[in-house]
Amino acid sequence: MKDKINRESGQAKTSGKTDWKPGNMLYPVPAVMVSCMRQGEKPNIITIAWAGTICSSPAMLSVSIRRERYSYDIIKETGEFALNLVTADLVRAADYCGVKSGRDVDKFADMKLTPCSLTNIGAPGIAESPVILSCKVTEIKPLGSHDLFLAEVVGVTVDSRYMDEQNKFHLNQSKLITYSHGEYFELGKKVGSFGYSVRKPEKKSKDRRKRK
Repeated sequence: MKDKINRESGQAKTSGKTDWKPGNMLYPVPAVMVSCMRQGEKPNIITIAWAGTICSSPAMLSVSIRRERYSYDIIKETGEFALNLVTADLVRAADYCGVKSGRDVDKFADMKLTPCSLTNIGAPGIAESPVILSCKVTEIKPLGSHDLFLAEVVGVTVDSRYMDEQNKFHLNQSKLITYSHGEYFELGKKVGSFGYSVRKPEKKSKDRRKRK
């Protein structure tokens, strides 16, 4: 059976699937707030959905930023930024910081966020975030609509509220959010853990078997 093609849209339908033109449909993605600052100026926040881990040793990540964004020049000139994870409590602020420009507003003040000093960089973090990654830019790769900033993670600051008595950090209890196709979602039901598909079932202890 031949594929049916919509001549106007260029879409092709095959066996219940519809083909679209190439586009960014890799969802969900983390929505993060990136804070930056020139010395002597007010700090700014840009919300970014195109951010990701790229290396574990050294710890590195990437963010993609349009050249016309206010934070672009700040990060390019200073060579550093703080990447702040976003929780459900911060999602309104994240959305605001993604649609407003730091040229026109003070985002920290408008959203009642608290800038906090970080050890390894001059840019401030957002105190309300559960995890702040201090980053130094190592390379900028011009692409098309966006430039890709590669950065080394030179410090990590975490909120002690999510630490237990054994010093274990419970990040997934902080109500992290993701961004998918224009909407924000809070992380939900746990459906597995790394390596669970090949992990052998735990054997019941002798004491438990005796009680039965």
